[in-house]
Amino acid sequence: MHLNDNALKDKGRWEQAGILLPRFDREAMFRATQAAPRWVHFGAGNIFRAFPAALQQSLLDNGIEESGIIVAEGYDGEIIDRVFLPYDNLTLAVTLKADGSIEKRVIASVAQALRLDKPEDFDILRGIFRSPALQMVSFTITEKGYSLEGRNGLFPDAEADFREGPGAPKSYLGRLAGLCYERYQAGKPPLALVSMDNCSHNGDKLFQGVEPFAVQWVNKGLTDSGFLDYIRDPAQVSFPWSMIDKITPRPDEGVKQMLESLGFTDTAGQITAKNTYIAPFVNAEEVQYLVIEDSFPNGRPRLEKAGVLFTDRETVDKVEKMKVCTCLNPLHTALAVFGCLLGYTKISEEMKNPDLVKLVEIIGYKEGLPVVVDPGILSPRKFIDEVIRVRVPNPFMPDTPQRIATDSSQKMPIRFGETIKAYLTNGNLRIDDLKLIPLTLAAWIRYLLGIDDTGKAFTVSPDPRYDSLSQALSGVKLGDTGPFTAKLKPILADKSIFGVNLYEAGLGERVEACFGELTAGPGAVAATLKKYVNNSAG
Repeated sequence: MHLNDNALKDKGRWEQAGILLPRFDREAMFRATQAAPRWVHFGAGNIFRAFPAALQQSLLDNGIEESGIIVAEGYDGEIIDRVFLPYDNLTLAVTLKADGSIEKRVIASVAQALRLDKPEDFDILRGIFRSPALQMVSFTITEKGYSLEGRNGLFPDAEADFREGPGAPKSYLGRLAGLCYERYQAGKPPLALVSMDNCSHNGDKLFQGVEPFAVQWVNKGLTDSGFLDYIRDPAQVSFPWSMIDKITPRPDEGVKQMLESLGFTDTAGQITAKNTYIAPFVNAEEVQYLVIEDSFPNGRPRLEKAGVLFTDRETVDKVEKMKVCTCLNPLHTALAVFGCLLGYTKISEEMKNPDLVKLVEIIGYKEGLPVVVDPGILSPRKFIDEVIRVRVPNPFMPDTPQRIATDSSQKMPIRFGETIKAYLTNGNLRIDDLKLIPLTLAAWIRYLLGIDDTGKAFTVSPDPRYDSLSQALSGVKLGDTGPFTAKLKPILADKSIFGVNLYEAGLGERVEACFGELTAGPGAVAATLKKYVNNSAG
């Protein structure tokens, strides 16, 4: 079986393999989308293919919506060339459920796949943005995609776009701003720009990435002043906040072999020049959440019929903080750090270690839950229950501690720093009651040494601050007895890493002590973990 429109005509063969096919008329969907495009999505990666595209598929299958999604890729155009165009913009989505069952479904909701760096494709997008029918432009471009500056200042393409205007922009967000200007010139129809990326207040990050272009262009006389007013007016262009939650790992070899055993032949995995892992199929967990601020000045697809929760901004903020600061992301990071140190290569395998189970239970229920504000639409305790009992132990989810450990320095402030701040400001809580969060922070620094608990070297996952942090720790070796204050104090006092100065918070010396125990020699990580979880239990 091949993944293309023609092969889908042999329905019996797909059904025999247990693969669900789209129930809607795809040609009619193409016509409806061309006549009145309603949804454009930027970011053609695995999370889009497994989640937003699948949501629209459900609406199409049930006759709730008629048009599909136009997807555009602005960072890694090879995704379009390798796993969209050769397969008629189809994806085989594999959902790996905790009970061992597997759902296989052809996702056919993408009407068109475009590359932002191709002039002819960008011209197509110009026409789409001029359409009054367009309601929503969504994004899964990662948190880094919203930045205009690097370590050396403004990115050259953004700087050139500031200078040259909206005619032929080169940067990702410059192109988006140029498309918005196209819409402004076409009569100023309203539009919602919806970040679905996993970062705090993502709508604000998107706005802060687009507005500077409008400011520069207006100030330089490259556009009229009304364009800036258009971007800033939420009744015309809105930037809703959202919270997204779904684990979509890289294409898994086991899933590939399972599909091949069923007769599905288009399974070749690829790694692009920009190190994106892709295949004609995607594998993902069953559990998923998408909560969006209901601010859509031109209407929106009826995604609530597919399980999306629409609410107000305050509630989105509470849900996002619940997930990112306490109920999921800190648990993931703790497992990632200890998993790498203890030699694990699958998150699910870690949950067979009773000490690691206790670690995340105590961080979640005992240390994190007391500072969570209940958002109302989701129960924090039930959310943690699902994470610890269903999601993380799922043996059919091929997620790795090495993947989750990526960019850890960027995650520490929100995943642990916010809880520490809450303990400092809440008169009913004592900072001394935090035991396993300080241990995890120490374990992260121990992880940066690149030596596992047996004394064997491993590759630290990519991190923008790894080089400087590694240099700061140079000379520290397994078996050193300390003291470590001179090495650790510049790190532990850095608010940009932890969100607080850990010494001012009353935790610096404690993290130093934990680090000393974790570094004592081979086996020290496992022994220290056992000691702390046992002392903190109960």
